Amino acid sequence: MWDAGQYLRFGGERARPFFDLVAQVGAADPGYVADLGCGPGNLTAALAGRWPGAAVVGVDSSPEMIAAAREAAPAAPNLSFALGDVWDWQPERPLDVLVCNAVLQWVPGHDKLVTRWADLLAPGGWLAFQLPGNFDQPSHVIVKELALSPRWRSLLAGAELNRQAGDPADYVTLLARPGYQVDAWETSYLHILPGENAVLEWTKGSTLRPVLAALDAEQGADFLAEYGERLREAYRPHPFGTLLPFRRVFTVLHRTQPPAAKPPAAKPPAAKPAAPKPAAAEPAAAEPRSANWKH
Repeated sequence: MWDAGQYLRFGGERARPFFDLVAQVGAADPGYVADLGCGPGNLTAALAGRWPGAAVVGVDSSPEMIAAAREAAPAAPNLSFALGDVWDWQPERPLDVLVCNAVLQWVPGHDKLVTRWADLLAPGGWLAFQLPGNFDQPSHVIVKELALSPRWRSLLAGAELNRQAGDPADYVTLLARPGYQVDAWETSYLHILPGENAVLEWTKGSTLRPVLAALDAEQGADFLAEYGERLREAYRPHPFGTLLPFRRVFTVLHRTQPPAAKPPAAKPPAAKPAAPKPAAAEPAAAEPRSANWKH
C-alpha cells in the first residue's frame, strides 16, 4: 500500500516534527533504541547516528517500506530493520528509547498501546511519539466527505481512514503516574509546498494510501481527479508556493525509576506457645526416726 518515493517527496517537511520530537529525549548513552513505524528508514538512520553505541532497530508493517529502508540505509553496524506490526512487536530486552513518529493515527485504540509501551522501558528510559491533529482541515474533511458520498461509499466502506491525535492534556492524563514524567505539547506548522496541486501530492504519500489501495487503477484515477479539483479550491497557490497548515501533537515520557516492588505477603501471626504446666509438688520428706529407737 505504501510508496516510499511518494512519501519522501516532501521528506524535509515530514522530518521536521521528528527532529522536534527527539530533541526532547534526554538519553545520553542508550544501549537499545527502537523506531516503531519507521517507514523508509531515513529517520531511523538519524537515531543510529545520534547514538552510535546503541543497537537501533526500525520496525514497520509495510514490506515496501522495509525494503526501501534496507536499500537506502547507510552501512552502520548498529542499525537494523525488521518487518512487524507495532501492536505485536516485542523488544528483546527493556528499551532505553522508543520512538514512534506519525504512525499512531493509523492505529485504533492507540491509547492502550502507548500505555503498554511505557512499561517496556528500562529504568531511565524514554518514550517519544508524535501524530497529526489536523482532522478538521480540508485535506481530511474532503476525503471523508467523498468516502461517504453515493459514488464512493460502497467502494470505500472497508477503507481504514486515518485517525487523529488527542489533545496534549489527554496524553498527560493517560501516562503520568509515580515514576513517569510526561511532557506533551502541540505545534502547528505552516508548510510551503512547491509544485502543481501540491497538497494532492502530499496526501498521495499518506492520507490517500488506504483509499487508493481499495480502488482499482481506473477508480483511483477518478477519485484523484474529483478530490484534486476540490483541493485546488481549498488550497489556492501563491507565487511562492501553496500553504499547508499542519497541527501535530507530541508526547515525551521519561521513566525515572523502576516500578515499586510489591510488598511481601503478610505472614500469619505465630501461634503463642502453650503455657508451661505447673510442676508437680514434691512428696514431703519422711520424718527421721528417733535416734533412741530400740533394736
